[in-house]
Amino acid sequence: MTSTKPVRLLNSVLAAALTCAATLTAAPAFAQAVIVAPMAPPPPRVEVVPAPRVGYVWDEGRWRWDHGRYVWVGGHWQPVRAGYHWVPGHWVQRGPNWRWIEGHWA
Repeated sequence: MTSTKPVRLLNSVLAAALTCAATLTAAPAFAQAVIVAPMAPPPPRVEVVPAPRVGYVWDEGRWRWDHGRYVWVGGHWQPVRAGYHWVPGHWVQRGPNWRWIEGHWA
């Protein structure tokens, strides 16, 4: 007569491992990197906004923190989401640092 305890234990361990792997794999889809800069961003650049495009909203340019310095990223078109409005990304001061709040649909 053979014991089934090792087989059940192995099945439980494999099920737990697969559950953890699925959770860890799915996590980046919801996670966002937190961008913190030690100094205020420069004033925004003046951009010429192109003529409106049907089905799109203009996402203005912004300063991006990159390897210890700010780098300008030009504006671009965002496809419209019906029933939502675009909230542009922006920098917010938190204590002595500045934190980037990603643009999003609300």
